[in-house]
Order: sequence, then C-alpha cells, then structure tokens
Amino acid sequence: MHLLAQRYQRFADIEAQGSSPLYETLARHVAKSHQLLTFLAALPEEKRQPNLLFAAVRHVAGLQTNADEFERALFENEDAVRQTMLRRSTQTNEPARCAVLLPLLARIKGPIALIEVGASAGLCLLPDKYAYAYAQTSIAPSDCDKSTTPQFVCEASANTPIPTRLPNIVWRRGLDLNPLDLKNDDDVAWLKTLIWPEHKERAKNLELAIQTANRHSPHVVKGNLLTDLTELANQAPKDATLIIFHTAVLSYVAEQEDRENFAASAQQLSDYWISNEAARIFSCIDAPERKTADAKDFLLSINTIPTAWTHPHGKSISWI
Repeated sequence: MHLLAQRYQRFADIEAQGSSPLYETLARHVAKSHQLLTFLAALPEEKRQPNLLFAAVRHVAGLQTNADEFERALFENEDAVRQTMLRRSTQTNEPARCAVLLPLLARIKGPIALIEVGASAGLCLLPDKYAYAYAQTSIAPSDCDKSTTPQFVCEASANTPIPTRLPNIVWRRGLDLNPLDLKNDDDVAWLKTLIWPEHKERAKNLELAIQTANRHSPHVVKGNLLTDLTELANQAPKDATLIIFHTAVLSYVAEQEDRENFAASAQQLSDYWISNEAARIFSCIDAPERKTADAKDFLLSINTIPTAWTHPHGKSISWI
C-alpha cells in the first residue's frame, strides 16, 4: 500500500495544491489512513485514483467538508461508494479545454469533420458553439445567447495566434467506452460531481455547456479507441478535413504499446491529429524542455509537432 499512499500524496502535492484545498486535505488524509488505503487496495488498479474516490463519496453522500466527515461518510456508505467507483470513471468533460484547442482548429481549412476520442458526454465536440475571451479579443457564434452559452476565458501568451473566427464544423462524432447521456439525470449529476468543490466558475460553465449540448446534440458512440476508431473515421464525409483529437484521455490507457498503436492509427486515419495530454504520453511526440512549466500543464500537439503548453482546465495557453 506504500505506492498507493505515494499516489495520494503526489496528487495532493502536484494536482490539488493551489487548486482545491479540500481535495488536498483529503488526499493527504487518505495517504496516512490505513483503513482508507485498505479499502482502495481491494479495488481494481484502475479504480483507485483520487478523483474517482472523492467524486464517488460526494455523489453518494454529498460534499464532506473535512477529512473526518469524509472518512465517516465513506464507511457509512461503503457498499454504495464501492459500487459507484466500480461502475463509474473520471469522465471530467471539461468544455473549457475548447479554448486551448481553438487556436489550432481555427487555422485549419474547412469544412471540418471532427472526431473526439474519450468524448464522455460530447461537450468538447462543440468548439464552434461556445464563446471565448483571450485578453482583448472576444469571439462568439453569430447567434450566441449569452444567458445560455458559456464564455471561456483563456490567458494566452503573446505569441499565441489568437483565433478571429470559429471553425466550420459540418460533422462531429465522439467515441467513448461509456458515453454519458445528458438526458439521464444520474449521468448529469455524476458529471457535475466531477467538478472540484471550489471551482464555482467551472461549475457554472459546465451547466451552460450542458444547455448548449442539449440544443445541438453531439453524437457520441460507445466504443474502444484501440479497436473502433477506424470504423468511425470511415463514416466521416470524404469532402471534409478529418480531425481526430483527444484531451486528458490517453493517461488512462495503461500500456505504452497500446498508446503507440493508437497514435499510429490516429495519424493514418486523419488529416490532422491533435493531442492535448500530459507530456511524454507518446514517444512519437518530442516534448520540449520547459524550465518554468507547471507540472500540471498538458502538451498540445498537432501531427506530433509540439505546439503549446496548456492548463488542464483550459485556463491558459503558452505557445511554443
């Protein structure tokens, strides 16, 4: 259980610190609790991650505001928490990531066919339906209703090519092992629970993004990125530029060989392959050294070319 404790300590130090005081506190508590570590160790390896544990307890028993309340709530609802963790996954469908994808998407000549791998509920399939603010530049759909459309504010480095138009997307599909249904109340509740407690602006924008998605109904199909991508890509209109993209997904593919096979497939099937993942997920993408890089930053690349460092929740982009 030593490695499991280290995992939670690392989550507290790198991911939660400065972003979620509550989750930082809970992670440090779990790392020192033999009882909680024993509970986690009995789960499959892929079901032991901090985000899944904290969301499951919150989903079952509500938000617990300190470590003692959290541990008590878990063990008072142990079976329900365990079943939630086994049935669910951390499908944090962060629509604000569209703000860091847009500088690339807006430069690609349309019409565009878009495939997202690991699409969850499909909220990131709608980059042309949201509003954005980059420093002094704002961009939004011509028919934008500000009361029902999120605006994502993104801090951009001076050399970032700020988009002046939205991409012309004529076809879009998502692929996910377990798609979330925005018409299903429990799925929507789970999606909202995955937003960290202190992130009020993210929660507000998620609500508006769900409203946007309900108006446009992005289509997400059930399937495995390792075996079902080819069939989906073959359905794309032949006269459109095909883009395959993903963000914060491939770290959940445990085997490096599977990641590399996916990378080869994505490149072969698409005109453009856009990856927004932790650095060094793929051996074919040569992550540049960055002394000032935030340890949480993702590396955005297009066709294996490193393009920018991005905040995991789409709050900033630093062009390479």
